[in-house]
Amino acid sequence: MKCFQYFKDKKFRFREERSAPELKERRKSSGDYSGADRVTKSSCSATSTRGIPELYEEKAHNLRVFTFSELRQATNDFNRMLKIGEGGFGIVYKGSIKPADGTGDSIFVAIKKLSRGGMQGHKQWVAEVQFLGVVEHQNLVKLIGYCAVDGERGIQRLLVYEFMPNRSLEDHLFNKAYPPLPWKTRLQIILGAAEGLTYLHEGLEIQVIYRDFKCSNVLLDENFKPKLSDFGLAREGPLADHTHVSTAVMGTYGYAAPDYVETGHLTAKSDVWSFGVVLYEILTGRRSLESNRPKAEQKLLEWVKEYPVDSKKFGLMMDPRLENEYSINAGRKIARLADSCLSRSAKDRPKMSQVVETLKQIMQISDEGNPSDKSFELCEEGELDVSETKANPYGPAESWKRRMAHLAKLGEHVEGASRRRLMIMQRAKVL
Repeated sequence: MKCFQYFKDKKFRFREERSAPELKERRKSSGDYSGADRVTKSSCSATSTRGIPELYEEKAHNLRVFTFSELRQATNDFNRMLKIGEGGFGIVYKGSIKPADGTGDSIFVAIKKLSRGGMQGHKQWVAEVQFLGVVEHQNLVKLIGYCAVDGERGIQRLLVYEFMPNRSLEDHLFNKAYPPLPWKTRLQIILGAAEGLTYLHEGLEIQVIYRDFKCSNVLLDENFKPKLSDFGLAREGPLADHTHVSTAVMGTYGYAAPDYVETGHLTAKSDVWSFGVVLYEILTGRRSLESNRPKAEQKLLEWVKEYPVDSKKFGLMMDPRLENEYSINAGRKIARLADSCLSRSAKDRPKMSQVVETLKQIMQISDEGNPSDKSFELCEEGELDVSETKANPYGPAESWKRRMAHLAKLGEHVEGASRRRLMIMQRAKVL
């Protein structure tokens, strides 16, 4: 239990470091840690006077405390062949541990090991233990336990999570080595992620702001059920009579809300902005930033402006890996939802609970319509375009036949026009 005692001793240092420098004097006079770095009004935390550290004390006994030798054995001495991920924190390994009671078969886990030169470090390690020790939801990854050891070999910080066999949403959206995610699966994943954020914002005694919502932090279990991971940047939301938290700007470039980046004022609506970015990634199959594309296409949120929601060009924005197997009507509605999440003014963005309800309605529309609820129209230049139509009553095969017949007629039209031009030219020669 020594590493648990170490964790408890370090907790108060962590709380001290969280406070904004300009508010230290206020904290000293009030003696209130939880409200020290908050500036302006919250609805979620209006009746709560306890912060995450206090809530953690009630649930800390649910976490297992591992010895370093146990985790070294679980990963075959941190064998690189068992590496399943790497980030600012360090390397994540697949491991195998025995149940807490020592009976039954071993279970697979993910073990994250802090690198000594890690960008996040001990502060984020503590944050992740505390937040994941408190939260409990089907769309949040489960923390099984941790290890903190200061020995002759230096400082060791490790976290042990449930194992997520299908890796991350990022892998399946952007890595061509994986089969493309079907339309319905994408909607189910993004709905589950939205429900996880809603729980953090509105389902706890104190509001939690995730602060790093992105595809790589949405992990997928064996049934592609999504779970949010990596709580190293999570923060408590504002308390009563405050509307935001003043904090150093942290997160991932391309996902952070502009109002947060410009002012350092963190709110739950900062997460909503990040969610809007991921909605467009789901639709397009493109990352928020891609430096290897032409300059006009590198920033996703700028590129999608070329394909307005109500235009005939909208379908050209959709992920080509979907191979037209999606509801264009639902796609338009998701784009509109994304635009509302990306409102420049934070107060104009919806709450995550509203986002969840909208997504449920969109999924119902998508299920009622046929995945191929699209038709081809001949534009003025004679090019084919995808546009919205009523739900197709025919099956995919019949729909395909009808499209091919339509294309054949277009071909006949072009061929007939060519013959008429030829006859005109021949008459001109005769005359």
